[in-house]
Amino acid sequence: MAMEKATYKDAGVDLEVYQQSMARLPRLMHRTFSPRVMKLDGGFAGLFRLDFQNQLFARNYKDPILVSGTDGVGTKLKVAQLTDIHSTVGIDLVAMCVNDVICCGAEPLFFLDYIAMSHDDPTLLEQIVEGVSNGCLDGDMALLGGETAIMPDLYDRGDYDLAGFCVGVVDSNQLIDGNTITSGDVVLGIASDGLHSNGFSLVRKVVFEMAGLGVDDHIEQLQTTVGESLMRPTRIYARCVRKILNHYKVKNVVHGIAHVTGGGLFENLERILPKNAKVEIRRQSWPVPEVFQWIQQLGSVEESEMDRVFNMGIGLVMVVSPYYADAISRMLHEEGFDCAQIGEVTDGPRGVSWKT
Repeated sequence: MAMEKATYKDAGVDLEVYQQSMARLPRLMHRTFSPRVMKLDGGFAGLFRLDFQNQLFARNYKDPILVSGTDGVGTKLKVAQLTDIHSTVGIDLVAMCVNDVICCGAEPLFFLDYIAMSHDDPTLLEQIVEGVSNGCLDGDMALLGGETAIMPDLYDRGDYDLAGFCVGVVDSNQLIDGNTITSGDVVLGIASDGLHSNGFSLVRKVVFEMAGLGVDDHIEQLQTTVGESLMRPTRIYARCVRKILNHYKVKNVVHGIAHVTGGGLFENLERILPKNAKVEIRRQSWPVPEVFQWIQQLGSVEESEMDRVFNMGIGLVMVVSPYYADAISRMLHEEGFDCAQIGEVTDGPRGVSWKT
């Protein structure tokens, strides 16, 4: 009796299909490359020059500090599977990473992705990486490399997960760490595009379990379907922040930046405050997007819980010198970002509260 011969394909990984998947990715990477990306055919890593060789574009760093960040997309991926929309979660992935890195004042340099899948699916992989590539273009950085892992025993068929890694650079004299935040500073809230990529475990419970809705159901209050509203990608703030920081290279104008993700506005803003600075936020100073009001009503969610879980319409916060607050607001509006002066810094114990 002949002995059965085991193959990788029988175990759930088809190397020929995997190669087909890999062949679709180089064009999505190359469209993001800058002259600082160095060619390395067949290499095991990506190469990136810290500065330009061409003196016309040279950054001339004096004391460069590398800034790195990593994140994922969370259970928003479950909604992507329900809607069969996979071309935007890559944007979410990039946004969640690069929006953190710019909080230190860093210029984004390059991005790496890690995609874990249940089985080889060249079309699905291409859709995901197309989103990553689009996000990198928006964030003005190179998609330098990545990894695709096929793990049929760890993921149910059709499941996948994403992780991203972003690296940026900032000169030490332009590093933003919140230590210069002081009484009188103005808090600018820059608008989000909705839910972004946080709180989806609660969203899914409210929308799909409690309300019994489907992704194709039309919601009159939102003037769109459930799926379209929930899948709106996370906004990338890299370009507008870089424009402001480049405009004020000499003056110390931006004292702190916070990316509003899990934990909401209060928790993320408090992370950048020095010991003796507190912030008072005016609740009615910006419009809360309808999607949050819809979720709150649908699930009878307490207001305090909404504030703690979601961004509630503010995706990024900048704490700035009061003298320049109006000028920075105008610059943000010119770049297409709605912005409001939502609070001020005062003396007191470190923390964030509603203005009474």
